[in-house]
Amino acid sequence: MEKARMIVEESECVEITTLVDNYVDLLLPDSRVVTRPPLSRNGIVPSTTLLAEHGLSLLVSTYSHGRRHTVLFDTGYSRTALFNNLDLLGIDVGEIEAIVISHAHMDHTGGLMDIIKKIDRSIPLVIHPDVFLYPRYIEVDGRQILFPRTIKKEDLDGTNIQIVESKGPAMIADRSVMVTGYVKRTTDFEKGMPNVFAQRNGKTERDEIKDDQSLIINLRGKGLVIVSGCSHSGIINTVRYAQEITGIGDVYAITGGFHLSGPFFESVIEDTVNEIKRLSPQVLVPMHCTGWVATIRFFKEFSSSFVLNSVGSKITLGSIPV
Repeated sequence: MEKARMIVEESECVEITTLVDNYVDLLLPDSRVVTRPPLSRNGIVPSTTLLAEHGLSLLVSTYSHGRRHTVLFDTGYSRTALFNNLDLLGIDVGEIEAIVISHAHMDHTGGLMDIIKKIDRSIPLVIHPDVFLYPRYIEVDGRQILFPRTIKKEDLDGTNIQIVESKGPAMIADRSVMVTGYVKRTTDFEKGMPNVFAQRNGKTERDEIKDDQSLIINLRGKGLVIVSGCSHSGIINTVRYAQEITGIGDVYAITGGFHLSGPFFESVIEDTVNEIKRLSPQVLVPMHCTGWVATIRFFKEFSSSFVLNSVGSKITLGSIPV
């Protein structure tokens, strides 16, 4: 029996604003899909600037039927960059109606508790249950290096947050945004991180990072927009899974971290490029952990669809309804 597909309501427009990423360049030009932050306000160049760090946080807004829905996807490595950039970009945290955490690593969750304190109403926090898995560590040269624990279930008690734990797909923002939940791994080249481990029920096991999840949006007349955090499941696995659970084959945009940095992952860059060629997205925006080697490769191979991301950049897909 064919698996029932989940319907993601069509959006007329999607905006993806980068609050935190590894890179900032105030001199990048606008293009057909990206608007860069202005160099000055009211004719004055500010004395403070946007901050970059090894982390990711995106503000994702959808427009449909005269309504705008805004989701915060990840919260960067620190409150420092997140709150500095929110202020300089003039973004009101009161706009946020849901928070999604892509996975538990510190560079995606570091500002979570601080942002929660700023939100004065009840909103959902959508997570995979393995977000609370601990301890988690990486092995380097035979040494165990522990990941910091930045999200604890007990710390969320007494906050305005409604915890939504889901291993499978979940719908938010009036069904205009789907959270993938666990991403099925189907490619033969995306193997995940080889040297990460976790303790589950008192036993040490390889950490498959099952909490890795992404956002899916259905852009009217164009196809899927994929927004990934780190793609520990593999960016191609993520896109294929999005196609499978929505029943939509066309992929309009692929954005987010693709985790192709470092020698182990650089070995699969060409496989990834070949698969993206088959998908033929109109917009390709590698971020965060994609890595310099892979980013340059994407730029050369997909020059017409490639967008160099930077803190403060706003990607606009489709047209905002008047």
